[in-house]
Amino acid sequence: MPKHSVKLIVNPNADLGRAWHQIADLRPIVEEFGGADWSGTVYPTHATELALQAAHDGYDLVISAGGDGTVHEVINGLMQVPVNQRPRLGVVPIGSGNDFSYAIGMNPKPELALRQIFTGQPKWIDVGLVEDNRGRKEYWDNALGIGFDAIVTIHSRKFTIVRGFLIYLFAVLQTIIFNHDAPHFDIKTDREDFSMEMLMLVLCNGGREGGGFKVHPNAKPDDGIFHYIGVKHVSRPMMLRLIPEVMNGTHLRFPQVRNGQFTQMSIRADRPLIIHMDGEIFSGFGVDVHEMKITLFPNAIQVVA
Repeated sequence: MPKHSVKLIVNPNADLGRAWHQIADLRPIVEEFGGADWSGTVYPTHATELALQAAHDGYDLVISAGGDGTVHEVINGLMQVPVNQRPRLGVVPIGSGNDFSYAIGMNPKPELALRQIFTGQPKWIDVGLVEDNRGRKEYWDNALGIGFDAIVTIHSRKFTIVRGFLIYLFAVLQTIIFNHDAPHFDIKTDREDFSMEMLMLVLCNGGREGGGFKVHPNAKPDDGIFHYIGVKHVSRPMMLRLIPEVMNGTHLRFPQVRNGQFTQMSIRADRPLIIHMDGEIFSGFGVDVHEMKITLFPNAIQVVA
């Protein structure tokens, strides 16, 4: 049996390696509320393994201390056990984007978010599952981006001097200049079918990605529905025009932006797709993913917020 009822999974490399110092400052708060068993991640997908083991070990609460990628891995671990055995989830935002933390209402200051977890009430949120043409399956919790914003995610890894939102803004400008590919999509959902060329397709459980881009202001992770936005094959100047609109969440009024709702979606494209899930690359350059199926699991995980 675990010593405590809380497992705290820490990614010391979050926020470009700056997270370790913030995490160390949280120890007194953890002890104030009875303590926790700590585990640190040391390689990709390690948080998934730690969260799965925490569920098997009988922990009541698993806290993810890191960025969106850490939460993504933790949720992929928790979703591998039956819902009646799934621990509750807490999120301490110590990453560069922290968009999922924002979506569930966590305080952006790690020490206050930790107090929220120990004193707050749990609520159920929805989680998505992706299956691709290679037979790979993976869960996602905040946003799934295809095309433009996934390439932005790849470019953002190159910027190590700036922090937070500026990382993504610089990566956006680089993507507009150097990457302007618009695959042709055939899309079927439980509500509609359509075909079109798109520079970007984003599926939203939460409303924000990239540390501040308000991709779909109406998306909420506890409403039993996913939203999507698709940007048609527009010119580079028009894409540049849309960026500040996305930052403000006012882009849905433009005819070049398509949006809708779904609980199930199938995607087929005429070429390999660049895909991120919650800021983690699911399909990068040179990987042949051109078909996907997305399914919403309502009330999948309880988060304490």
